[in-house]
Amino acid sequence: MVAIAMALLAANAFAWGKEGHQVVASLAETQLSSKAHAEVDRLLALESGATLISISNWADEHRNPGTGAWHYVNFPRDTCTYDAARDCPDGHCVVGAIATQMDILSSNAPDETRLKALKYVVHFAADVHQPLHAGYADDKGGNTYQLQAFGKGSNLHALWDSGLIGNLKQETDILTTRLLVKRNAPNAADLNAVHAAEESCRIVAMPGFYPERKVGQDYVERYIPVMEQRLTVAGARLAGLLNRAFR
Repeated sequence: MVAIAMALLAANAFAWGKEGHQVVASLAETQLSSKAHAEVDRLLALESGATLISISNWADEHRNPGTGAWHYVNFPRDTCTYDAARDCPDGHCVVGAIATQMDILSSNAPDETRLKALKYVVHFAADVHQPLHAGYADDKGGNTYQLQAFGKGSNLHALWDSGLIGNLKQETDILTTRLLVKRNAPNAADLNAVHAAEESCRIVAMPGFYPERKVGQDYVERYIPVMEQRLTVAGARLAGLLNRAFR
């Protein structure tokens, strides 16, 4: 039973779930500059059939003990102001990982190395916008906050990974199109991973973000727009990162 519980906990530690990452990659693809689009396509051509969408979950699929901390950043419960020494020792957090992989992607490293960096950047840009990937260490980003949602036992992290987006019952392409139509994202070029992480933390710190143990429809209606906004902004900012890397 303990082994099963640990396996479930590990499975729920991935941000947004597969669909969310695909939506962010799809949104970003529509906002790439022509130069960035060409360079992304050139790197992806190193792997037969690879697309920005298909690589969006690569970092979860190849997650290991050495890279696990790259997917999130923990804040103290009394502040959402990022402190690198406190929150990201030796660069081992999602903020540090984005900076490191962006340096590689923007460099003259071999194409195979840059493709791997591209896979990380695409994934981590989405991760840092999932609020609970900038949450608190004491509940493992909501993983140990147990609840019931949509008639099933779950936890807060899983609710934000896949529960809310799954409740929309929309295919990835339909959701992407809808978010593109309604997007009102900030200028991606003016934003960075630190800002995104602090924004995510402030969402987690909002009164009511931690729901009653049985999630009601009022919570769903309140936070689905927040979730959609985070996906939309993540797509715009990912495009900004890639446009910057390949300008």
